[in-house]
Amino acid sequence: MRLPVLLCVLLCLSAAPGPVAGADRSCTDLRQFYTGKGFTLVEVPQTEISGEHLRMCPQGPTCCTSTMEENLGGLSTRETEGLIKEAGRSLQSAFNALHRAFDTYFTELHGRSERSLQEVLSPLGPLYSQNTRLYGDLYADLRQYYRGSALNLDETLSEFWSRLLERTFKISAPTDVSLSEDYLECVAKQQETLRPFGDIPRDTKAKLIRAFVTARSFVLGLIVSGEVVRKVSQVHLSPECMKALMKMVYCPHCRGIASVKPCSNYCSNVIKGCLANQADLNPEWQNLIDTMIQVASSFSTEPSLDVVLSSIPARIYEAVHFLQENMDTFTARVYQTCGTPGEPGTGSPALHEQQKKKSGSLTASEYKPSPTAGLRLEMQVSDLSSKLREMRQYWTQLPMALCSKLAAGGAGQDKCWNGITKARYLPEVMGDGLANQINNPEVELDITKPDMTIRQQIMQLKIMSNRLKNALDGNDVDFQDASDDISGSGSGMCVGGQCSRSRPGLYAYSPDNNRVRGAAASQTVLCGLLLLLPLAILLLQR
Repeated sequence: MRLPVLLCVLLCLSAAPGPVAGADRSCTDLRQFYTGKGFTLVEVPQTEISGEHLRMCPQGPTCCTSTMEENLGGLSTRETEGLIKEAGRSLQSAFNALHRAFDTYFTELHGRSERSLQEVLSPLGPLYSQNTRLYGDLYADLRQYYRGSALNLDETLSEFWSRLLERTFKISAPTDVSLSEDYLECVAKQQETLRPFGDIPRDTKAKLIRAFVTARSFVLGLIVSGEVVRKVSQVHLSPECMKALMKMVYCPHCRGIASVKPCSNYCSNVIKGCLANQADLNPEWQNLIDTMIQVASSFSTEPSLDVVLSSIPARIYEAVHFLQENMDTFTARVYQTCGTPGEPGTGSPALHEQQKKKSGSLTASEYKPSPTAGLRLEMQVSDLSSKLREMRQYWTQLPMALCSKLAAGGAGQDKCWNGITKARYLPEVMGDGLANQINNPEVELDITKPDMTIRQQIMQLKIMSNRLKNALDGNDVDFQDASDDISGSGSGMCVGGQCSRSRPGLYAYSPDNNRVRGAAASQTVLCGLLLLLPLAILLLQR
Protein backbone atom coordinates (compact mmCIF):
# COMPACT_ATOMS: atom_id res chain seq x y z
CA MET A 1 0.00 0.00 0.00
CA ARG A 2 2.79 2.40 0.85
CA LEU A 3 4.75 1.75 -2.36
CA PRO A 4 1.97 2.83 -4.79
CA VAL A 5 1.38 6.01 -2.74
CA LEU A 6 5.15 6.87 -2.89
CA LEU A 7 5.20 6.35 -6.64
CA CYS A 8 2.23 8.68 -7.06
CA VAL A 9 3.94 11.42 -5.01
CA LEU A 10 7.13 11.14 -7.10
CA LEU A 11 5.11 11.30 -10.32
CA CYS A 12 3.35 14.46 -9.19
CA LEU A 13 6.62 16.12 -8.24
CA SER A 14 8.19 15.28 -11.60
CA ALA A 15 5.22 16.83 -13.39
CA ALA A 16 5.56 20.14 -11.50
CA PRO A 17 7.05 23.08 -13.56
CA GLY A 18 10.78 24.08 -13.07
CA PRO A 19 14.25 24.05 -14.69
CA VAL A 20 15.37 20.76 -16.10
CA ALA A 21 19.02 19.81 -16.31
CA GLY A 22 20.28 19.71 -19.86
CA ALA A 23 17.47 21.84 -21.33
CA ASP A 24 18.39 23.50 -24.67
CA ARG A 25 19.42 27.17 -24.40
CA SER A 26 17.85 29.81 -26.66
CA CYS A 27 19.94 31.41 -29.48
CA THR A 28 17.85 34.59 -29.60
CA ASP A 29 20.76 36.91 -28.66
CA LEU A 30 23.06 35.40 -31.29
CA ARG A 31 20.34 35.60 -33.93
CA GLN A 32 19.94 39.33 -33.28
CA PHE A 33 23.72 39.83 -33.28
CA TYR A 34 24.14 37.80 -36.47
CA THR A 35 21.51 39.75 -38.42
CA GLY A 36 23.01 42.98 -37.06
CA LYS A 37 26.25 42.04 -38.80
CA GLY A 38 24.43 41.82 -42.13
CA PHE A 39 23.84 38.07 -42.36
CA THR A 40 20.48 36.30 -42.95
CA LEU A 41 18.78 33.94 -40.50
CA VAL A 42 18.66 31.05 -43.00
CA GLU A 43 19.60 27.82 -41.18
CA VAL A 44 20.35 29.74 -37.96
CA PRO A 45 19.20 27.53 -35.05
CA GLN A 46 16.56 28.68 -32.56
CA THR A 47 18.26 26.80 -29.73
CA GLU A 48 21.69 25.34 -29.09
CA ILE A 49 22.86 22.43 -31.22
CA SER A 50 25.66 19.92 -30.87
CA GLY A 51 29.04 21.40 -31.82
CA GLU A 52 30.87 18.45 -33.38
CA HIS A 53 30.88 20.29 -36.73
CA LEU A 54 32.89 23.27 -35.47
CA ARG A 55 36.37 23.75 -36.97
CA MET A 56 37.51 27.02 -35.41
CA CYS A 57 35.60 27.21 -32.12
CA PRO A 58 35.91 24.70 -29.27
CA GLN A 59 33.47 21.84 -29.80
CA GLY A 60 30.45 21.74 -27.51
CA PRO A 61 26.89 23.08 -27.34
CA THR A 62 26.72 26.03 -29.74
CA CYS A 63 24.40 28.38 -31.60
CA CYS A 64 26.70 28.47 -34.68
CA THR A 65 26.46 26.23 -37.73
CA SER A 66 29.49 25.58 -40.00
CA THR A 67 28.30 28.32 -42.37
CA MET A 68 27.91 30.78 -39.51
CA GLU A 69 31.39 29.91 -38.27
CA GLU A 70 32.86 30.61 -41.71
CA ASN A 71 30.91 33.84 -42.08
CA LEU A 72 31.93 35.13 -38.69
CA GLY A 73 35.53 34.02 -39.30
CA GLY A 74 35.66 36.08 -42.48
CA LEU A 75 34.04 39.00 -40.65
CA SER A 76 36.61 38.90 -37.85
CA THR A 77 39.41 39.04 -40.45
CA ARG A 78 37.85 41.95 -42.34
CA GLU A 79 37.24 43.88 -39.14
CA THR A 80 40.82 43.34 -37.93
CA GLU A 81 42.22 44.31 -41.33
CA GLY A 82 40.05 47.41 -41.10
CA LEU A 83 41.59 48.30 -37.73
CA ILE A 84 45.10 47.79 -39.18
CA LYS A 85 44.30 50.03 -42.16
CA GLU A 86 42.77 52.65 -39.87
CA ALA A 87 45.96 52.72 -37.76
CA GLY A 88 48.02 52.88 -40.96
CA ARG A 89 45.98 55.78 -42.33
CA SER A 90 46.48 57.66 -39.09
CA LEU A 91 50.25 57.19 -39.35
CA GLN A 92 50.21 58.14 -43.04
CA SER A 93 48.36 61.33 -42.15
CA ALA A 94 51.03 62.12 -39.57
CA PHE A 95 53.78 61.69 -42.18
CA ASN A 96 51.83 63.81 -44.68
CA ALA A 97 51.44 66.54 -42.04
CA LEU A 98 55.20 66.52 -41.37
CA HIS A 99 55.86 66.66 -45.11
CA ARG A 100 53.51 69.63 -45.60
CA ALA A 101 54.96 71.51 -42.61
CA PHE A 102 58.57 71.09 -43.71
CA ASP A 103 57.81 71.74 -47.38
CA THR A 104 55.97 74.95 -46.50
CA TYR A 105 58.86 76.11 -44.33
CA PHE A 106 61.52 75.26 -46.92
CA THR A 107 59.72 76.80 -49.91
CA GLU A 108 59.03 79.99 -47.94
CA LEU A 109 62.72 80.16 -47.00
CA HIS A 110 63.70 79.64 -50.65
CA GLY A 111 61.19 82.27 -51.81
CA ARG A 112 62.37 84.92 -49.33
CA SER A 113 65.95 84.38 -50.44
CA GLU A 114 64.98 84.82 -54.09
CA ARG A 115 62.95 87.94 -53.36
CA SER A 116 65.93 89.53 -51.62
CA LEU A 117 68.03 89.31 -54.81
CA GLN A 118 67.07 92.78 -56.05
CA GLU A 119 67.76 94.47 -52.73
CA VAL A 120 71.18 92.86 -52.35
CA LEU A 121 72.42 92.86 -55.95
CA SER A 122 70.98 96.14 -57.29
CA PRO A 123 74.22 98.03 -56.31
CA LEU A 124 75.93 95.96 -59.03
CA GLY A 125 74.11 98.04 -61.63
CA PRO A 126 73.92 96.50 -65.14
CA LEU A 127 75.55 93.32 -63.88
CA TYR A 128 72.31 92.69 -62.01
CA SER A 129 69.72 94.45 -64.15
CA GLN A 130 70.94 92.86 -67.40
CA ASN A 131 71.31 89.38 -65.93
CA THR A 132 68.22 88.85 -63.79
CA ARG A 133 67.43 85.68 -65.76
CA LEU A 134 70.81 84.18 -64.78
CA TYR A 135 69.99 84.61 -61.09
CA GLY A 136 66.38 83.53 -61.57
CA ASP A 137 67.49 80.36 -63.33
CA LEU A 138 69.76 79.50 -60.40
CA TYR A 139 66.82 79.61 -57.99
CA ALA A 140 64.60 77.72 -60.43
CA ASP A 141 67.21 74.96 -60.72
CA LEU A 142 67.55 74.74 -56.94
CA ARG A 143 63.77 74.54 -56.62
CA GLN A 144 63.52 71.80 -59.25
CA TYR A 145 66.27 69.82 -57.57
CA TYR A 146 64.47 69.98 -54.23
CA ARG A 147 61.27 68.79 -55.93
CA GLY A 148 62.98 65.69 -57.29
CA SER A 149 64.53 66.71 -60.60
CA ALA A 150 67.48 64.67 -61.88
CA LEU A 151 69.70 67.76 -62.06
CA ASN A 152 73.34 67.35 -61.13
CA LEU A 153 73.57 70.04 -58.47
CA ASP A 154 77.37 70.22 -58.55
CA GLU A 155 77.39 70.83 -62.32
CA THR A 156 74.49 73.29 -62.10
CA LEU A 157 76.29 75.45 -59.54
CA SER A 158 79.59 75.29 -61.44
CA GLU A 159 77.79 76.39 -64.59
CA PHE A 160 76.24 79.34 -62.74
CA TRP A 161 79.60 80.64 -61.53
CA SER A 162 81.12 80.22 -65.00
CA ARG A 163 78.26 82.19 -66.62
CA LEU A 164 78.51 84.85 -63.89
CA LEU A 165 82.25 85.21 -64.58
CA GLU A 166 81.57 85.57 -68.30
CA ARG A 167 78.91 88.26 -67.75
CA THR A 168 81.03 90.16 -65.20
CA PHE A 169 84.06 90.18 -67.50
CA LYS A 170 81.97 91.30 -70.47
CA ILE A 171 80.21 94.16 -68.66
CA SER A 172 83.48 95.32 -67.07
CA ALA A 173 85.30 95.46 -70.43
CA PRO A 174 85.83 98.82 -72.20
CA THR A 175 83.25 99.57 -74.86
CA ASP A 176 85.85 99.64 -77.63
CA VAL A 177 87.02 96.07 -76.88
CA SER A 178 85.28 93.37 -78.91
CA LEU A 179 84.79 90.08 -77.03
CA SER A 180 83.70 87.15 -79.20
CA GLU A 181 81.58 84.27 -77.93
CA ASP A 182 84.58 81.94 -78.16
CA TYR A 183 86.70 84.36 -76.15
CA LEU A 184 84.03 84.69 -73.45
CA GLU A 185 83.74 80.91 -73.34
CA CYS A 186 87.48 80.72 -72.73
CA VAL A 187 87.09 83.26 -69.92
CA ALA A 188 84.26 81.22 -68.36
CA LYS A 189 86.48 78.12 -68.33
CA GLN A 190 88.96 79.92 -66.06
CA GLN A 191 86.47 79.87 -63.17
CA GLU A 192 87.85 76.67 -61.68
CA THR A 193 91.56 77.23 -62.41
CA LEU A 194 92.09 80.97 -61.78
CA ARG A 195 89.47 81.23 -58.99
CA PRO A 196 88.42 84.80 -59.86
CA PHE A 197 85.76 84.78 -57.10
CA GLY A 198 88.17 83.46 -54.48
CA ASP A 199 86.95 80.57 -52.32
CA ILE A 200 83.35 81.80 -52.33
CA PRO A 201 82.02 79.50 -55.13
CA ARG A 202 83.61 76.41 -53.58
CA ASP A 203 82.41 77.25 -50.07
CA THR A 204 78.90 78.21 -51.22
CA LYS A 205 78.60 75.13 -53.43
CA ALA A 206 79.51 72.78 -50.57
CA LYS A 207 76.97 74.39 -48.23
CA LEU A 208 74.18 74.57 -50.82
CA ILE A 209 74.68 70.97 -51.93
CA ARG A 210 74.58 69.72 -48.35
CA ALA A 211 71.50 71.84 -47.54
CA PHE A 212 69.50 70.83 -50.61
CA VAL A 213 70.57 67.17 -50.60
CA THR A 214 69.55 66.76 -46.95
CA ALA A 215 66.28 68.67 -47.46
CA ARG A 216 65.32 66.66 -50.52
CA SER A 217 66.32 63.34 -48.94
CA PHE A 218 64.42 64.20 -45.76
CA VAL A 219 61.22 64.89 -47.71
CA LEU A 220 61.74 61.68 -49.68
CA GLY A 221 62.22 59.81 -46.39
CA LEU A 222 58.84 61.07 -45.15
CA ILE A 223 57.19 59.99 -48.42
CA VAL A 224 58.84 56.55 -48.44
CA SER A 225 57.86 55.96 -44.80
CA GLY A 226 54.22 56.78 -45.56
CA GLU A 227 54.27 54.53 -48.63
CA VAL A 228 55.71 51.63 -46.62
CA VAL A 229 52.93 52.02 -44.04
CA ARG A 230 50.29 52.12 -46.79
CA LYS A 231 51.54 49.02 -48.58
CA VAL A 232 52.12 46.97 -45.43
CA SER A 233 48.71 47.93 -44.03
CA GLN A 234 47.11 46.44 -47.16
CA VAL A 235 48.70 43.00 -46.70
CA HIS A 236 45.92 40.43 -46.17
CA LEU A 237 45.87 38.26 -43.06
CA SER A 238 46.51 34.54 -43.50
CA PRO A 239 43.89 31.75 -43.23
CA GLU A 240 45.59 30.59 -40.03
CA CYS A 241 45.18 34.08 -38.63
CA MET A 242 41.49 34.07 -39.61
CA LYS A 243 40.93 30.91 -37.56
CA ALA A 244 42.69 32.41 -34.54
CA LEU A 245 40.74 35.67 -34.82
CA MET A 246 37.41 33.84 -35.12
CA LYS A 247 38.21 31.77 -32.07
CA MET A 248 39.15 34.86 -30.09
CA VAL A 249 36.47 37.34 -31.21
CA TYR A 250 33.28 35.47 -32.12
CA CYS A 251 33.46 32.00 -30.59
CA PRO A 252 32.25 33.46 -27.25
CA HIS A 253 29.10 34.57 -29.10
CA CYS A 254 28.56 31.03 -30.38
CA ARG A 255 28.96 29.75 -26.80
CA GLY A 256 26.42 32.23 -25.43
CA ILE A 257 28.92 34.33 -23.47
CA ALA A 258 29.13 37.31 -25.82
CA SER A 259 29.79 39.77 -23.01
CA VAL A 260 33.06 38.03 -22.06
CA LYS A 261 36.02 39.72 -23.77
CA PRO A 262 39.30 37.95 -24.67
CA CYS A 263 42.11 37.93 -22.11
CA SER A 264 44.74 40.57 -22.94
CA ASN A 265 47.66 38.08 -23.11
CA TYR A 266 45.55 35.79 -25.27
CA CYS A 267 44.85 38.69 -27.63
CA SER A 268 48.55 39.59 -27.68
CA ASN A 269 49.54 36.12 -28.85
CA VAL A 270 46.86 36.08 -31.54
CA ILE A 271 47.71 39.52 -32.93
CA LYS A 272 51.49 39.00 -32.64
CA GLY A 273 51.05 35.81 -34.63
CA CYS A 274 48.89 37.55 -37.23
CA LEU A 275 51.31 40.49 -37.54
CA ALA A 276 54.55 38.53 -37.19
CA ASN A 277 55.87 39.63 -40.60
CA GLN A 278 54.89 43.25 -39.99
CA ALA A 279 56.87 43.27 -36.73
CA ASP A 280 60.00 42.31 -38.70
CA LEU A 281 59.93 45.84 -40.14
CA ASN A 282 60.82 47.19 -36.71
CA PRO A 283 64.69 47.17 -36.82
CA GLU A 284 64.93 48.92 -40.19
CA TRP A 285 61.97 51.16 -39.36
CA GLN A 286 63.68 52.39 -36.20
CA ASN A 287 66.93 52.83 -38.12
CA LEU A 288 65.16 55.02 -40.70
CA ILE A 289 63.34 57.09 -38.06
CA ASP A 290 66.59 57.62 -36.12
CA THR A 291 68.37 58.71 -39.31
CA MET A 292 65.57 61.14 -40.20
CA ILE A 293 65.80 62.64 -36.71
CA GLN A 294 69.55 63.00 -37.26
CA VAL A 295 68.96 64.74 -40.60
CA ALA A 296 66.33 67.04 -39.06
CA SER A 297 68.80 68.00 -36.33
CA SER A 298 71.42 68.83 -38.98
CA PHE A 299 69.17 71.59 -40.33
CA SER A 300 69.94 73.73 -37.27
CA THR A 301 73.65 72.85 -37.17
CA GLU A 302 75.92 75.70 -38.27
CA PRO A 303 75.77 76.75 -40.99
CA SER A 304 72.04 76.26 -40.48
CA LEU A 305 69.56 75.72 -43.28
CA ASP A 306 68.06 79.21 -43.02
CA VAL A 307 71.49 80.87 -43.01
CA VAL A 308 72.63 78.96 -46.11
CA LEU A 309 69.52 79.80 -48.14
CA SER A 310 69.08 83.41 -47.02
CA SER A 311 72.73 84.28 -47.68
CA ILE A 312 72.81 83.20 -51.37
CA PRO A 313 72.37 86.77 -52.74
CA ALA A 314 74.98 88.16 -50.32
CA ARG A 315 77.46 85.46 -51.30
CA ILE A 316 76.95 86.30 -54.98
CA TYR A 317 77.54 90.00 -54.28
CA GLU A 318 80.60 89.18 -52.20
CA ALA A 319 82.01 87.06 -55.04
CA VAL A 320 81.49 89.78 -57.67
CA HIS A 321 83.01 92.39 -55.36
CA PHE A 322 86.07 90.16 -54.88
CA LEU A 323 86.51 89.84 -58.65
CA GLN A 324 86.14 93.58 -59.22
CA GLU A 325 88.74 94.29 -56.55
CA ASN A 326 91.16 91.94 -58.32
CA MET A 327 90.11 92.52 -61.94
CA ASP A 328 93.51 93.78 -63.13
CA THR A 329 95.31 90.68 -61.89
CA PHE A 330 92.62 88.35 -63.26
CA THR A 331 92.56 90.12 -66.66
CA ALA A 332 96.31 89.77 -67.04
CA ARG A 333 96.11 86.04 -66.38
CA VAL A 334 93.18 85.70 -68.79
CA TYR A 335 95.23 87.43 -71.50
CA GLN A 336 98.01 84.91 -70.90
CA THR A 337 95.58 82.00 -71.31
CA CYS A 338 92.99 83.21 -73.84
CA GLY A 339 95.00 85.88 -75.66
CA THR A 340 94.42 89.65 -75.87
CA PRO A 341 91.03 90.69 -77.27
CA GLY A 342 90.91 93.48 -79.92
CA GLU A 343 93.96 95.64 -80.59
CA PRO A 344 97.05 95.48 -78.33
CA GLY A 345 97.31 98.17 -75.74
CA THR A 346 93.60 98.59 -75.17
CA GLY A 347 94.10 97.93 -71.48
CA SER A 348 92.23 95.76 -69.06
CA PRO A 349 88.47 95.94 -68.46
CA ALA A 350 87.46 98.83 -66.25
CA LEU A 351 84.88 98.97 -63.51
CA HIS A 352 81.61 100.86 -63.91
CA GLU A 353 81.63 104.15 -62.05
CA GLN A 354 78.64 103.04 -59.99
CA GLN A 355 80.55 99.96 -58.90
CA LYS A 356 83.74 101.92 -58.20
CA LYS A 357 81.88 104.12 -55.75
CA LYS A 358 80.84 101.08 -53.75
CA SER A 359 83.44 100.71 -51.04
CA GLY A 360 83.93 97.87 -48.63
CA SER A 361 82.98 94.23 -49.00
CA LEU A 362 79.44 93.10 -48.26
CA THR A 363 79.68 89.80 -46.40
CA ALA A 364 77.14 87.04 -45.98
CA SER A 365 77.06 87.64 -42.24
CA GLU A 366 75.20 90.90 -42.86
CA TYR A 367 72.36 88.91 -44.34
CA LYS A 368 71.91 86.31 -41.67
CA PRO A 369 68.23 85.67 -40.94
CA SER A 370 66.64 87.45 -38.01
CA PRO A 371 66.51 85.80 -34.57
CA THR A 372 62.82 85.18 -35.25
CA ALA A 373 63.69 83.11 -38.33
CA GLY A 374 66.26 81.15 -36.34
CA LEU A 375 63.70 80.50 -33.59
CA ARG A 376 61.23 79.25 -36.19
CA LEU A 377 63.82 76.78 -37.51
CA GLU A 378 64.53 75.53 -33.98
CA MET A 379 60.79 75.01 -33.41
CA GLN A 380 60.49 73.24 -36.78
CA VAL A 381 63.34 70.86 -35.98
CA SER A 382 62.03 70.21 -32.47
CA ASP A 383 58.52 69.46 -33.75
CA LEU A 384 59.79 67.15 -36.50
CA SER A 385 62.04 65.24 -34.10
CA SER A 386 59.41 64.77 -31.38
CA LYS A 387 56.76 63.55 -33.82
CA LEU A 388 59.20 61.15 -35.49
CA ARG A 389 60.13 59.69 -32.09
CA GLU A 390 56.45 58.95 -31.45
CA MET A 391 56.41 56.81 -34.62
CA ARG A 392 59.55 54.86 -33.76
CA GLN A 393 57.86 51.88 -32.04
CA TYR A 394 54.83 51.72 -34.34
CA TRP A 395 55.18 48.13 -35.61
CA THR A 396 55.84 46.58 -32.20
CA GLN A 397 53.15 48.68 -30.50
CA LEU A 398 50.50 47.88 -33.13
CA PRO A 399 49.40 44.57 -31.48
CA MET A 400 49.00 46.38 -28.16
CA ALA A 401 46.96 49.12 -29.85
CA LEU A 402 44.66 46.58 -31.52
CA CYS A 403 44.21 44.55 -28.34
CA SER A 404 43.23 47.68 -26.43
CA LYS A 405 40.10 47.66 -28.62
CA LEU A 406 39.52 43.89 -28.65
CA ALA A 407 40.53 42.52 -25.26
CA ALA A 408 39.46 42.82 -21.62
CA GLY A 409 41.09 45.39 -19.34
CA GLY A 410 43.68 44.61 -16.68
CA ALA A 411 41.17 44.00 -13.87
CA GLY A 412 39.27 41.21 -15.62
CA GLN A 413 42.04 38.73 -16.37
CA ASP A 414 40.46 35.98 -14.23
CA LYS A 415 37.05 36.24 -15.91
CA CYS A 416 38.00 36.64 -19.58
CA TRP A 417 37.78 34.42 -22.66
CA ASN A 418 40.96 32.36 -22.97
CA GLY A 419 40.01 30.59 -26.20
CA ILE A 420 38.33 27.66 -24.42
CA THR A 421 36.29 29.02 -21.55
CA LYS A 422 35.86 31.94 -19.18
CA ALA A 423 39.08 31.78 -17.12
CA ARG A 424 42.64 33.13 -16.86
CA TYR A 425 44.94 32.73 -19.88
CA LEU A 426 48.04 30.79 -18.81
CA PRO A 427 50.48 30.56 -21.79
CA GLU A 428 53.31 33.10 -21.95
CA VAL A 429 53.22 36.01 -24.39
CA MET A 430 55.40 35.55 -27.47
CA GLY A 431 58.09 38.01 -28.58
CA ASP A 432 57.87 40.21 -31.68
CA GLY A 433 58.64 39.09 -35.21
CA LEU A 434 58.28 35.94 -37.27
CA ALA A 435 61.12 33.96 -35.69
CA ASN A 436 59.61 34.37 -32.20
CA GLN A 437 56.31 32.75 -33.24
CA ILE A 438 57.68 29.23 -33.53
CA ASN A 439 55.92 28.24 -30.29
CA ASN A 440 52.90 30.51 -30.59
CA PRO A 441 49.99 28.46 -29.16
CA GLU A 442 47.33 30.43 -31.04
CA VAL A 443 48.49 30.95 -34.64
CA GLU A 444 50.15 28.28 -36.79
CA LEU A 445 53.00 29.86 -38.76
CA ASP A 446 55.75 28.62 -41.05
CA ILE A 447 58.62 30.83 -39.96
CA THR A 448 60.66 29.75 -43.02
CA LYS A 449 58.22 31.49 -45.40
CA PRO A 450 58.22 35.25 -44.78
CA ASP A 451 55.80 37.54 -46.61
CA MET A 452 57.56 38.81 -49.73
CA THR A 453 55.66 42.11 -49.94
CA ILE A 454 56.84 43.00 -46.46
CA ARG A 455 60.40 41.87 -47.26
CA GLN A 456 60.39 44.30 -50.21
CA GLN A 457 59.32 47.11 -47.90
CA ILE A 458 62.10 46.23 -45.46
CA MET A 459 64.52 46.68 -48.38
CA GLN A 460 62.91 50.06 -49.14
CA LEU A 461 63.60 51.15 -45.57
CA LYS A 462 67.25 50.07 -45.85
CA ILE A 463 67.70 51.93 -49.14
CA MET A 464 66.18 55.11 -47.73
CA SER A 465 68.26 54.96 -44.54
CA ASN A 466 71.46 54.65 -46.57
CA ARG A 467 70.42 57.53 -48.80
CA LEU A 468 69.79 59.76 -45.77
CA LYS A 469 73.14 58.82 -44.20
CA ASN A 470 74.91 59.79 -47.43
CA ALA A 471 72.90 63.02 -47.55
CA LEU A 472 74.36 64.03 -44.19
CA ASP A 473 77.75 64.09 -45.95
CA GLY A 474 76.33 66.02 -48.91
CA ASN A 475 76.22 62.97 -51.17
CA ASP A 476 73.07 62.37 -53.22
CA VAL A 477 73.34 58.62 -53.78
CA ASP A 478 70.52 56.91 -55.66
CA PHE A 479 70.62 53.24 -54.71
CA GLN A 480 69.34 50.42 -56.92
CA ASP A 481 65.69 49.88 -55.99
CA ALA A 482 64.32 46.35 -56.36
CA SER A 483 60.67 47.26 -55.89
CA ASP A 484 58.27 49.54 -57.72
CA ASP A 485 59.10 53.22 -57.92
CA ILE A 486 57.26 55.61 -55.61
CA SER A 487 57.40 58.61 -57.89
CA GLY A 488 53.82 57.99 -58.98
CA SER A 489 52.44 58.17 -55.46
CA GLY A 490 51.05 61.67 -55.94
CA SER A 491 53.49 63.11 -53.45
CA GLY A 492 54.27 66.24 -55.47
CA MET A 493 58.00 65.50 -55.34
CA CYS A 494 58.44 65.57 -59.12
CA VAL A 495 58.49 68.61 -61.37
CA GLY A 496 58.16 68.61 -65.12
CA GLY A 497 58.44 64.88 -65.39
CA GLN A 498 62.06 64.98 -64.27
CA CYS A 499 61.69 62.58 -61.37
CA SER A 500 63.28 59.56 -62.92
CA ARG A 501 66.99 59.16 -62.38
CA SER A 502 69.22 56.91 -64.43
CA ARG A 503 69.81 53.89 -62.24
CA PRO A 504 72.59 51.37 -62.67
CA GLY A 505 71.58 47.92 -63.82
CA LEU A 506 72.24 44.76 -61.90
CA TYR A 507 75.34 44.12 -64.02
CA ALA A 508 78.24 46.39 -64.83
CA TYR A 509 78.03 45.50 -68.51
CA SER A 510 74.74 44.45 -70.09
CA PRO A 511 75.30 41.51 -72.44
CA ASP A 512 74.15 41.74 -76.05
CA ASN A 513 71.42 39.10 -76.12
CA ASN A 514 71.75 38.38 -79.82
CA ARG A 515 75.50 37.98 -79.52
CA VAL A 516 75.09 35.65 -76.54
CA ARG A 517 72.51 33.53 -78.35
CA GLY A 518 74.73 33.43 -81.44
CA ALA A 519 77.72 32.31 -79.39
CA ALA A 520 75.65 29.59 -77.70
CA ALA A 521 74.42 28.32 -81.06
CA SER A 522 77.96 28.22 -82.45
CA GLN A 523 79.15 26.24 -79.43
CA THR A 524 76.31 23.74 -79.92
CA VAL A 525 77.23 23.14 -83.56
CA LEU A 526 80.91 22.73 -82.67
CA CYS A 527 80.12 20.19 -79.95
CA GLY A 528 78.02 18.20 -82.39
CA LEU A 529 80.83 18.04 -84.94
CA LEU A 530 83.30 16.89 -82.29
CA LEU A 531 80.95 14.06 -81.29
CA LEU A 532 80.59 12.91 -84.92
CA LEU A 533 84.36 12.95 -85.58
CA PRO A 534 85.23 9.58 -83.86
CA LEU A 535 82.33 7.90 -85.67
CA ALA A 536 83.64 9.15 -89.03
CA ILE A 537 87.15 7.87 -88.24
CA LEU A 538 85.80 4.39 -87.43
CA LEU A 539 83.82 4.26 -90.68
CA LEU A 540 86.89 5.24 -92.69
CA GLN A 541 88.98 2.53 -91.02
CA ARG A 542 86.45 -0.09 -92.08
